[in-house]
Amino acid sequence: MPCTVVKARSAAEIEAARGLVWEFFDVMRERYPEMVEMIDAYIEERQIAKELENFADVFLPPNGECFLALQDGRPVGTVMLKPLGESDGELNRMYVRESARGLGLGRKLGEALVQEARSLGYRALRLDALHRHVEALPLYESLGFERYDDPRAFGGDDERFVRMRLRL
Repeated sequence: MPCTVVKARSAAEIEAARGLVWEFFDVMRERYPEMVEMIDAYIEERQIAKELENFADVFLPPNGECFLALQDGRPVGTVMLKPLGESDGELNRMYVRESARGLGLGRKLGEALVQEARSLGYRALRLDALHRHVEALPLYESLGFERYDDPRAFGGDDERFVRMRLRL
């Protein structure tokens, strides 16, 4: 089962990344049935459909990046980097299919994204996660991310939202 991480460049790779993002949100709706309305509001407020439609402008160089995790050549995970303000980036949509978890792909995706953010000159990376992301939160912390509060962000003071930052 060879596993690799590549930068999404071809039309097929970009389409796979888009599909994985929508799959991620489907999984979130299933995992958090009490938050479906809030998840849908987040999708609307953050204009996810528009971002994915304008994929190259948001998630490809020179502004961002998209990585795909491949298992036997098939896309099974993704993570995206997008600009956030003047000098920061945002770790976006990290997702690995359940069938490919436990193979270290989340770590490989995270490390690739952090390295890319540094090479693009970002000063910090930020991310939002939900409190029951028990697989992802320890991974983010092991990559050096630290929790912080931002009452202006989506979800405000809702304790179910975890905000994290990594200074580069």
